[in-house]
Amino acid sequence: MANVIIVGTQWGDEGKGKVVDLLSEQADFIVRFQGGNNAGHTLVVNGKKHIFHLIPSGILHQDKKCMIGNGVVLDPGVLIEEMDRLGEVGLRVTPDNLLISLYTHVIMPYHRALDLARENRKGRTAIGTTGRGIGPCYEDKVGRGGIRVHDLLDSAAFSEKLARNIEEKNFILRNFFQHEALDPAEIMDEYLAYGERLRPFAGNVSLQLQEADAQGRNILFEGAQGTQLDIDHGTYPYVTSSNTVAGNACCGAGIGPTRIDSVLGVVKAYTTRVGGGPFPSELLGETGEHIRKVGGEFGATTGRPRRCGWLDMVVVNSAVRLNGLGGLVITKLDVLTGIPVLKIGVSYNCRGSRLDIVPAELDALEACEPVLEEFPGWDEDIEKVRTWVDLPKNAKKYLEAIEQISGVPIRIISIGPSRDATIILKDPFNDKAAQQLLSGNIYDG
Repeated sequence: MANVIIVGTQWGDEGKGKVVDLLSEQADFIVRFQGGNNAGHTLVVNGKKHIFHLIPSGILHQDKKCMIGNGVVLDPGVLIEEMDRLGEVGLRVTPDNLLISLYTHVIMPYHRALDLARENRKGRTAIGTTGRGIGPCYEDKVGRGGIRVHDLLDSAAFSEKLARNIEEKNFILRNFFQHEALDPAEIMDEYLAYGERLRPFAGNVSLQLQEADAQGRNILFEGAQGTQLDIDHGTYPYVTSSNTVAGNACCGAGIGPTRIDSVLGVVKAYTTRVGGGPFPSELLGETGEHIRKVGGEFGATTGRPRRCGWLDMVVVNSAVRLNGLGGLVITKLDVLTGIPVLKIGVSYNCRGSRLDIVPAELDALEACEPVLEEFPGWDEDIEKVRTWVDLPKNAKKYLEAIEQISGVPIRIISIGPSRDATIILKDPFNDKAAQQLLSGNIYDG
């Protein structure tokens, strides 16, 4: 048995969904532990694209149990829509394969209204939120005024909390943002209906994880976004509203840290970010446009084009430290095919000084220029490669440089969007070399 955490090492969008789907074959339980429907995972299985915003990617394996932990903020309307959409394509979501924590906080209409109103008011200084109400919901959670899933199952408790909250939120919306007030009666009816729909799915995630761990079952913890979007350790204020690092898997799911066996960090073979904020290795010219086009770098949730740049190992090494990474998963290596010269950022030049860490001060990070090392590219089509030995020589050199700079072994390499376009070098659920999940060779890293 093993309990494994998957996290993003950059600004999100690293391809964690495919990795979770792949590893779910061996996991018994797949747990989402933070974030909300501001995150999206895109998977391609048997040529069909699936996009998930709240349900863990492991739902494609119908015999597994997926869980939404207390660290998530849940928009019940979005969740139900996602459940119904999966049902339409023959993927049933039932209480047998999905459990929602009773302690999960609920995104309310006033959270979305406040989120959008704030961004509109900021204008050019907006941080680029998705407007889904994620931040305001976390604010209410920390301010001890939030509504949780169990409240939706108790009309009296929900009515009392809604009345208290809507009075304050409508006052702010009307008087500060000149926004139309929200109707509490409409919200009451809508959300109590959500509660009835979700009642069979609600339960104690922490307790079930304890039982699963005691039984020696494999548990996979699925993070959203990436390390540089962490509310404490990311490029503040251009961050999300939760802790995206591996340590939050314990808080956001209700499991003790001594029960975690390994942490894998997903690294896109280049770097992307969405929205505002400093991006030292960003490519603003033809190469950046090429990567965006070939890599399909548009947000799964918003459709916004992602900013693209060279692989930034200062960012990755920060993730190694903050998450205690024991292995790396490299994704989208195939996107770099055909680029004659590849570059990796190994440090920053900040106002004449060399930096090997991401500085805390925003103005300092904005002044940073990447110190780049060059590597020869490759022209060979690698999407059908399934073993390390069959990768082009220059692709191996690029991957070996990532290992050397990070000091962390590569465990999995993704070379295409489909499930089988993967080289597994070491199985994270087994200390031995990768089994015959895919036709991969043994690589000591």
